[in-house]
Amino acid sequence: MAGYCGKVLRVNLSTGEIKKEPLDLEVAKKFLGGRGLGSYFLANEIDPAVDPLSPENKIIFATGPLTGSSAPTSGRYMVVTKSPLTGAIACSNSGGFWGAELKFAGYDLIIVEGKAANPSYIYINDDTVEIRDAQNYWGKLVSETTELLQKEVGDPKARVLTIGPAGEKLSPIAAVMNEKYRAAGRSGVGAVMGSKNLKAIVVRGSGKVEPAEPEKTKELLSRLLKKIREDGVTGQGLPNYGTAVLVNIINENGILPTNNFQKAYFPTADAISGETLAEKYLVKKDPCYRCPIACGRYCKVDDEEGGGPEYETIWAYGADCGVDDLAAIIKANNLCNEYGLDTISAGATIACAMELYEKGYIKKEELDGPELKFGSAEAIVEWTRKMGAGEGFGAKLALGSYRLAESYGVPELSMSVKKQELPAYDPRGVQGHGLQYATSNRGGCHVRGYLISPEVLGSPEKIDRFALEGKANWAKLFQDLTAVIDSLGLCLFTSFALNADDYRELFNYIVGENYTTEDILTAGERIWNLERVFNLKAGIDSSQDTLPKRLLEEPIPDGPSKGHKHRLAELLPEYYKVRGWDEKGVPTAEKLQALGL
Repeated sequence: MAGYCGKVLRVNLSTGEIKKEPLDLEVAKKFLGGRGLGSYFLANEIDPAVDPLSPENKIIFATGPLTGSSAPTSGRYMVVTKSPLTGAIACSNSGGFWGAELKFAGYDLIIVEGKAANPSYIYINDDTVEIRDAQNYWGKLVSETTELLQKEVGDPKARVLTIGPAGEKLSPIAAVMNEKYRAAGRSGVGAVMGSKNLKAIVVRGSGKVEPAEPEKTKELLSRLLKKIREDGVTGQGLPNYGTAVLVNIINENGILPTNNFQKAYFPTADAISGETLAEKYLVKKDPCYRCPIACGRYCKVDDEEGGGPEYETIWAYGADCGVDDLAAIIKANNLCNEYGLDTISAGATIACAMELYEKGYIKKEELDGPELKFGSAEAIVEWTRKMGAGEGFGAKLALGSYRLAESYGVPELSMSVKKQELPAYDPRGVQGHGLQYATSNRGGCHVRGYLISPEVLGSPEKIDRFALEGKANWAKLFQDLTAVIDSLGLCLFTSFALNADDYRELFNYIVGENYTTEDILTAGERIWNLERVFNLKAGIDSSQDTLPKRLLEEPIPDGPSKGHKHRLAELLPEYYKVRGWDEKGVPTAEKLQALGL
């Protein structure tokens, strides 16, 4: 089959053994690649009850069959492991160029096992694979590490994936970074790299990903690029203003979580909007590999410049912390990139700490930095630095909001699901999206299905965001489809313009298969159920398919969504039924058998 390299690279850091194994193409056909294949290998090779930071856990870097191909947005890869933040399966996605480079070097996946005795990095140049000493890089920030490693290997075009000090210090909200500011951000995947003494993976490849059907692929790409350019979101909103185009849209719908979800409308949102970002701080657009959308921003404030910030980051450090100082938000974002922190979890943890401080749980004398007050631009910048460095009270913040709030006896003040911080949409005003938060296999997450698309943006059609009818079906469809896109190696933003039929054609022409649209969506459902079974074996059951108490019991106090609570209890039984699970949220034997699990 084309698309796949047909090779798995297995690196055991404990023994130093490096093996190149053939990829079982029958397994690849069932799980597609990327997230699906990564989840398959993890579920088959580790005990789901394992300590995520022990040498027995594995971390998998997985590309899809379309990664590195001519398909639009084909620069994506997944980092799959057991999460130290949630205890669930972690599948964290990143863009840029590293994933494509891994395919050019000839590998579909890297499976990293064990733990190195000393800080190490993996060097890959086509067939050459080496475990090298990284003691000189341990403790260094992400951009310096990247530049030094490129210098060491003698190639400024080598692609560097690395962790920062947050990952080295095992923060459960640490990210894996590539090309300095692209992030596999969520679920603490950076801490798993740190636990293995693995600082970086440097890749250079000379190969190509050729389609099975070149002429058909060329014609299809022409048609799909036209759809992407003509769509309002992928052709205008994202290219012009980046993901931060959402700030005003979400706020105008009254679902922009403010002051740790105490409110859902931020009066000064325009000061932190994508429009303001473009006007005041944007240096250039910064697209990933083969991306016609170019949502990436590259910004400058004072003498600092770097990639981002994204919508989620602007919200987490902005509205959620009550801050409307965009320059401070950009600085906090840059610190997250340098120290290797998930911007959603880091910003949301500071927001949680601000509520804990204002309610008297955190005492002033505990703090070795600025007061944790909503609206403090100084606080978001300095506490991010201290979190990244693991310094003083910052080390406590670096554990994430759930463990922080729990330590003061009020875990309910952490706005998280399965201990992972919720993103930038208040589910009380988007019932379907809230159902996806509660049932996500990796905890609080907006990209395990994105019902904001139909509920707010009207894509592929507009549905009533407060209604419950049909939401279970919508949730399942979007969850299965996002599993497909993550597994193919494409960006989820393509789904604003493309549909399941388009993904089927891309897969068939590039790989050389004859899948139906049903086959593709069934693969997504298979992946979703595999992840669910892993989590059940890890001890995460339906009692954790829930939302923070505040969102279930307290109505939104003001703004366009005033008076609404999330009605999860009415949605969950129908969702389990639609999924073919029992009333406790366990996939039935019949369902697993039908999916070949």
